[in-house]
Amino acid sequence: MNLNILWFILIGVLFVGYFFLEGFDYGVGMIYQFLGHSDTERRVALNAIGPTWGANEVWLITAGGAIFAAFPQWYASLFSGFYLALVLMLLGLIARGVALEYRSRHDKPGWRRVWDWALTIGSFIPALLWGVAVANLVRGVPINGQMNFTGNLLTLLNPYALWSGLTMVIIFIAHGAYFLNMKTGGMMSYRAKQLVKPMGYIGTFMVLVLLVWSSTLNDLRLGAVPAAVGLIALILIASAVLAEGRNRARTAFFMHGIGIASLTVSFFVALFPRVMISSLNPHWSLTIYNAASNEYTLHVMTIVALTMVPIVLAYQIWTYWIFRRRVGTKTPMEY
Repeated sequence: MNLNILWFILIGVLFVGYFFLEGFDYGVGMIYQFLGHSDTERRVALNAIGPTWGANEVWLITAGGAIFAAFPQWYASLFSGFYLALVLMLLGLIARGVALEYRSRHDKPGWRRVWDWALTIGSFIPALLWGVAVANLVRGVPINGQMNFTGNLLTLLNPYALWSGLTMVIIFIAHGAYFLNMKTGGMMSYRAKQLVKPMGYIGTFMVLVLLVWSSTLNDLRLGAVPAAVGLIALILIASAVLAEGRNRARTAFFMHGIGIASLTVSFFVALFPRVMISSLNPHWSLTIYNAASNEYTLHVMTIVALTMVPIVLAYQIWTYWIFRRRVGTKTPMEY
């Protein structure tokens, strides 16, 4: 295995971790104020993600840094072509981060209501735009022979990408509901459990449509492995069924997370060895070879990654272990 392939796999792993972990953060942010019928119940939901949401963002920062260092031409074309969409995503991430920190600074209902909506909208926008971005990578965008993006924001908002964005929103809402069912107690857990089944089935349907639609695009490998479509659908359905059983909340949550991970992996497999497909000319597509840094840079990055990644993983595992218990109204921490 050469270093180009290795770094493509590592970036894929980073996005798998990000969508798995930050996915339930987005989901909780989108639904908590509707599931919580009192300020105390809403605080319970926020306390569930409060200790770890910042650490989950590290996966995105690391993935962005890895793309910049390992595949600078991919980074340049992606961030220049998707500039407006990424700015909107950044504003959403800022809004949700500020909302989590400032919501409980005052007890006034109006103050908290404003930050509740900031968190909900700030969670919805990135979830939607991540689906749009991933869809456009595999559908293809106008990239010329100089590897420059020649479209605009409206180019990205095509029916396929919008369906992908809405699919991402639904599966993240379901992921957040699974998490609250597992992590909280009382009425918040009960209401989250009631939401799991409809969101799980709707999400499964939307994912099936997305995967079948994806298999008709370009020469994506997804069309050659229909078993993957059935496997992902089976995992998502199984997680919804498991959530109905007693003491199965944790298993259902991780099963749904595996479904999200499988969906992410399927798109990376469909792209390989490309990282951005040109809709103007297939030969102008960016690949892990023509968009990569030189071999020395990749070699140095590999040494750094092998040294630092285990430390980061160990820290995150320790954090989740420390905050592994269910959250209830007696939790002292307030967000």
